[in-house]
Amino acid sequence: MSRAFRIGLTGSIGMGKSTVASLFREHGVPVWDADAAVRRLYAPGGDAVDAIARLRPDAVSEGGVDRAALKRWIAEEPDALSRIEAVVHPLVARDRERFAERAGDGPVVFDIPLLFETGGAAKMDMVVVVSAPAEVQRERVLSRGSMTEAEFEAILAKQVPDAEKRARADLVVPSVTMEETRTHVDRLVRKLRCSHA
Repeated sequence: MSRAFRIGLTGSIGMGKSTVASLFREHGVPVWDADAAVRRLYAPGGDAVDAIARLRPDAVSEGGVDRAALKRWIAEEPDALSRIEAVVHPLVARDRERFAERAGDGPVVFDIPLLFETGGAAKMDMVVVVSAPAEVQRERVLSRGSMTEAEFEAILAKQVPDAEKRARADLVVPSVTMEETRTHVDRLVRKLRCSHA
């Protein structure tokens, strides 16, 4: 059985990764979204609900995982995050593998914000990093109005720096202008289709 060509798509917060994922979808390339997988796992009836309930019963309400309760728990207990990850990461990996099997051969994009941080890059055939200058990134994130500057800095502190991501990437897609970003994605998809036809 032929195997999908796995493209790990990543980039720090506010870099335009979701835009690049949508451009791949426009080309008909299957895209697996790690954040969406976690939302499915946490939703009522999701595979993570019972396991999280065993760890922290009050983190489940109305049949699903209460993300606000998880945040509070993580803030209260130093080991909470690692306990949650020990339950959730294997479930996410299983979801990703099922997606890859259904996708068949040809290119498949795995949209994973913490690709380097979780060691996921080693499982990919190619790593694409979406990047923009730091001032563009900051402006994008803070203009959303859903995050304070302190929250933004805290997230950045937990992520592999953009310069390191770019150095470890097989391809860097710049995301300052939509035209430039689209050109890079179009070119990559054409190249992949030729080499995996």
